[in-house]
Amino acid sequence: MQRKTAFIAVSAGLAVLIVGLSVFQFIVKPQIIKGFIANAPRPVPAVAVADAKTENWQARIAAIGTFRAVQGIDISPQVGGVVRAIDIESGQDVQKGQLLVQIDDSVEQADLKSNLATLRNAELALERQRQLIAGGSTATAQVDAALAARDSAAAAADRTRALIAQKALAAPFAGRLGLRKIDAGQYVQPGTSIVTLQQLDPIDVDFPVPEQDISRVAVGQPLEISVDAFEGKVFLGKVTSIDARVSIEARTILVRAQVGNTNGELRPGMFANVALLVGKGVDVVTLPRTSITYSLYGDTVFVVKPAPAGAAQPASDQPLIVERRVVKTGETRGDRVSIAEGVAAGERIVTEGQLKLQPNARVRIDEAGGLKAPTSLPRQ
Repeated sequence: MQRKTAFIAVSAGLAVLIVGLSVFQFIVKPQIIKGFIANAPRPVPAVAVADAKTENWQARIAAIGTFRAVQGIDISPQVGGVVRAIDIESGQDVQKGQLLVQIDDSVEQADLKSNLATLRNAELALERQRQLIAGGSTATAQVDAALAARDSAAAAADRTRALIAQKALAAPFAGRLGLRKIDAGQYVQPGTSIVTLQQLDPIDVDFPVPEQDISRVAVGQPLEISVDAFEGKVFLGKVTSIDARVSIEARTILVRAQVGNTNGELRPGMFANVALLVGKGVDVVTLPRTSITYSLYGDTVFVVKPAPAGAAQPASDQPLIVERRVVKTGETRGDRVSIAEGVAAGERIVTEGQLKLQPNARVRIDEAGGLKAPTSLPRQ
């Protein structure tokens, strides 16, 4: 009887202990932890900020273009022959009329001497016939035949001179030569490309413009051009002509502009970033690109503003909160984007740390923060 009573007492004690531990573990302890969390000071996130600025931006049409020479040809012979002399080097600047390549013309030179001798004999025969016709000693037909023979001999001499001229290849205009493709002593066929000749100053640039912008494009309009080869340098030019038709495939119209190229830095075939300047400059509010949060429901920014009066804030921190605003973005240039609606000039906008923010969250400004702008941006 005593053992049974002791067993019941021990079992009851263990049951009470288990229940107590369970209550502490699942009810009391969570309440204690919740109280600690509620009363513990929350860290204030640090953010980088930038001021919204007013900048004067001129409206522009962005396009991708390609440089082409105002005049550019392949120097090719009209007649075949053996190259006797080459008076040029690859990459050389030449003047209009300068001799480039001489094809052997010894046969034509000999033919010319023969033709000139025939021409002199025909002229003497014509002169004798004219003297005879003046004295009434010959028929008019004889004079006509002598005149025809003289003209035929002159034509033969002119033809030989033309063949000789065709074998002396000269520059039709001033420009820069490309790479030479032949050697002295080589036989060349008619039409063989010997060297390219490009007029580099000035130089043209062709670029397409969407058909909806045709009314904004006119001859004489200024433009700015940048190229990958010369980072940070801007070349200025003007529109010289506009194509007469719109491309059916792309719905664009081709525009041609001319750019000064005194130093020969720009070459035909180079890629060009074109900014066609249209209209007058206007004042716009701009922000760094990193300050915009893009989403399907609208673009937003976090505006830093003073906390409401009476809000609890540690004395060591500046009393600031953030306000989320929906903005309407416009044109982008470099690392800045224009804001049509939602932000006023002078307001401070969060540029780094948006992912950890909620509306009306307290923040502190990290003066050393903020992403540094890269020295070069990817082409668009």
